[in-house]
Formats: sequence, structure tokens, C-alpha cells
Amino acid sequence: MKPATTIPAVRVASSSVRDPMLAATNLASQLSHDHLGCVLFFCSAEYDLGGLGIALEHVFQGVRVCGCTSAGEITPEGYGRGCITAIGFDQRYFAIDCALIRELDQFSLQDAQGVIDGLLSTCRDARLAPVKGNTFAITLLDGLSSREELVLATLNAALGSIPQFGGSAGDDERLANTHVFYDGEFHTGAATVMLVNTPLDFRVFSTHHMVERSQKLVVTDACAESRTVYELNAEPAADAYARAVGVTVDALDRKIFALRPLGVKIGGHYFVRSIQRVNPDKSLTFYCAVETGIVMTAMEPESLLDSVRTQLEASERVVGPPLVTIGCDCFLRRLEAELTGEVEAVSEFLRHHKVIGFNTYGEQFDGMHINQTFTGVVIGQPDVRSGQS
Repeated sequence: MKPATTIPAVRVASSSVRDPMLAATNLASQLSHDHLGCVLFFCSAEYDLGGLGIALEHVFQGVRVCGCTSAGEITPEGYGRGCITAIGFDQRYFAIDCALIRELDQFSLQDAQGVIDGLLSTCRDARLAPVKGNTFAITLLDGLSSREELVLATLNAALGSIPQFGGSAGDDERLANTHVFYDGEFHTGAATVMLVNTPLDFRVFSTHHMVERSQKLVVTDACAESRTVYELNAEPAADAYARAVGVTVDALDRKIFALRPLGVKIGGHYFVRSIQRVNPDKSLTFYCAVETGIVMTAMEPESLLDSVRTQLEASERVVGPPLVTIGCDCFLRRLEAELTGEVEAVSEFLRHHKVIGFNTYGEQFDGMHINQTFTGVVIGQPDVRSGQS
């Protein structure tokens, strides 16, 4: 019999097999054991999602399964593409429950309180650890719903002091259909909330590597509903933005957007607002909320890895060697790594720090929707000295 300290509190898995049942069976062979309580996965939108949902429900009978589609995967081997990656949580170390939010437009504080109270009840019933200081929330939202801000602010009010992070589902950069997974099905126009209670040490974090430049752009005409800016500094938005970043309007493309985003200063810190596209009328559509009257600052990247390395190393000083790091990494960061030839270095870094996660269409941190960040949670190993074996 193996000593208890060798039993992993989480197991990680990935599969690049495209057949839904074979992929699900592959994951199950890597994750399944007598104490598996929950599976969190991220998958390419290239899968037959209907078939994959049925297959996952079949191979993980009696286990809670949640997840979403991605714009790239982070596997045990680093960056992946066109595959599925997953984490299996041991119920002796993790009490986890998940809920689906269907009507994002009508999601009220009362709704949020009901959702969180239900999830907390499950965690308390498991009697693993007190809720306070031992619980965090993971949110996954339809990345094309344009409702992240409303849902996150409402959930944050209900969560109180419980830290929260997450990401917006992707679809391999097609910008057509993004999905979250709950109760055996993939859903659009929806969100999931996962509450995780554990006696293990953890640290939730968020970081980006953009620094401000001198150019300021005032949003003088915008539609908050569609996240579209028509004018910056009282001229067509694309003209003003192109001038600020030193290119012509014709040169604006996803590479420029990845390397020259805009930022909004809130509470002394800059939060990135990334551009999704230029429209025929020279308006700009963003991935995050924008409103008339806000001041945006031109940003530029520093080292892609330095800021996230600082955060992960700080987290590991707090929690010890990582059991796993769940990461939500903006797909524009990955694009930057591809453009600058850093993909292999980033991939190796993610592998070294035991990161499992996905490339997102937006990140979420303590009630805020942000772009071009790396956000997540570092979870520490069980410690035999404190009785967590």
C-alpha cells in the first residue's frame, strides 16, 4: 500500500484525440479514482460539443463536471491547441459545487445571493474546512455574451470576502460561438460559478505586463451595450487610436491590438481594455466594457513572463510548492508570445509551475472583467505535518 502522502489531491490530464467518446475515455483513464469528486475541463471548440457532453457525462457518472470552450488550452505539457485539458479534484481535499446562470441580462443581486447560498451550503455540509479563508470562486462566462460586467459585479456583491477569478470562454479565435458546460450540456449565453472549499493553502492572483505611455484618449461617443467606441477625442475612433500607436488605420489588425492595447486607470492601477476589431465606420469594438467619458491611456508591453513569474513565485512563497495552478491566460497574450517567438519559453514556464487552464476572451478577478491578463489560483500541496494527508 502506498503511503498517504503520495496520493495526489488533484490529478491532471489532457487528450488531443478528436473523437468525443475516445477523448472522454482518455481523460477518465487519467483522472478516475475512488475519491474523485469534481472535474474541471477546458476544450477546443473544434470538438463535436454535443457528442463530447454526452461522453463526459457517461464516463464521469456521479462526478460533478464543469468547464468551457477555449481559445487555446494549457495542458500538463504547456500550451496546447485543438485539445482538451482537465483537473480532477479529490473530494477528501476539496468540497466543490457548481451552478449555472442562464439569464445573464436579468441576473439580480437576489439571484446571486441564492446561487452563492446554495453553493456555500454544499461546501459547509462537506465539513472539510471553515468557509472563511478557505474558499474561492471560479467563474466561466460565455465570452461573446457582452454581459460579463453585470454578472461579475452582482456575483461579487454576493460573494463578499470570498476571492473570485475566472475567464470568458473562447472558440479558437473564431468569435462565433462560445460555450460553458454544466450538467452534461454545453450552453451559450450562460455562465457557471464554481465554489471551491479546501483545507489546502491557496492564493488567488491577477497580473498583466502592460505599462502606460503618454497618449491619452477620451471616449467621446460610445455604446456601452455593444462595447463599441465611435469617437475618441471627438474624431473617428480608429483614426485617433491609429495615430496614438503610430500606424495607419489600414495597418490596424489583431497584432497591433495585442501589442498596443488601451488601459483605464481605476483606484491607482491600470486595467487593460483590448480592441476586438475595427468596423467599416471607423468605430472600434472592444472585449471589455467602455463608456462615454472615460479616459483611456495607450499601453505597451514589457516582458511577457516577468510579471506573472513575480506573482507565481510570490504565491508559492505563501502556499509552498504548487499542487496545481489553475490559470486563465488571455488569448492575446498567447498571440503576443507567438509574434515575439516566446511561445516555447512561456510553455515551459507554465509546465514548470504546474499550470492547467485555458486562453480566454477576457479574464475575471474579484468582480472585474479585464483583458490581456493572467489570473488564477495557486494551490499548495497537502502537508503531512499539519494532518492534511
